[in-house]
Amino acid sequence: MADSQFNARLRADAGAPASGVIHVRTRLTADFTVISNALAQRRGSAVTIGVAVYIASLPDGAPVSITALCAHFTEGEILISRALRELEAAGYLERRRVRLPTGRIRTRTYFYGVPGGRVPRPEPDPDPDPEGPSGPPPPREPDQRPTTAPATAEPEPSPTLADADPRAVAVLAALHRVDPRLLLSVREAARLAPAVSQWLTAGLGTVQIVKLLTEGLPDRFLTRPAGILAYRLRETPLPAPPLSPPHRDERPAVLPFQTCDGCERAFRAPEPGRCRGCRSESRLHAAA
Repeated sequence: MADSQFNARLRADAGAPASGVIHVRTRLTADFTVISNALAQRRGSAVTIGVAVYIASLPDGAPVSITALCAHFTEGEILISRALRELEAAGYLERRRVRLPTGRIRTRTYFYGVPGGRVPRPEPDPDPDPEGPSGPPPPREPDQRPTTAPATAEPEPSPTLADADPRAVAVLAALHRVDPRLLLSVREAARLAPAVSQWLTAGLGTVQIVKLLTEGLPDRFLTRPAGILAYRLRETPLPAPPLSPPHRDERPAVLPFQTCDGCERAFRAPEPGRCRGCRSESRLHAAA
């Protein structure tokens, strides 16, 4: 019997694609999470998908506040907060304030693997406070979420630099010369230009705006520079403009000419009467 040839060339897998990803799947029996393709392949921010997958993998009762998520991810509060808002708008996340039997108010966060899933009933406080104030029972929640998805509004067209204020674009371009990290794309500059235009309209100068946007920046950015600038443009209170001095007319008022009733000389006075000489002469006669 002939020996087997172990160095023979293996037959190529006819079902393997010529390009793209090739999955090497492993059947998991523990420590896994089932994610729908609608969520995993959702178009948009990768941070939003990552936050959703992380929340789905957590056990019930795990903290999912912005502080807790920032402690796990390297992204900052702006991106994490935006991801939570997108998940809430898409129907994957729901934050609900409920009143417990003790009278206290708590925020419950519900995560749905599929938007429009079943809404759980409120549970009693696992650690009630016997000395806490008693309040009315929590309201009865519906057993089923609405099956009809809310109508989505048409997306607004993205702003362009052609529609932006040239003065605002010049201010945003000057930021890079002050801090090289503040390099903005054309799309980011077009999105930030309206807020800069409002500052310019409020009376702030270019130098003052650049100072407000570049002073006190962190040593390490956890998000895009445009996010930090958008936060400062939105949250920084506008300084009061300097008080302008009141307008003063330096020229004295010119009185009209009058004809003296005594000597018929012309003199300036607000009303007809006697000139200064005639008035003085009248006072001298009266004194004599």
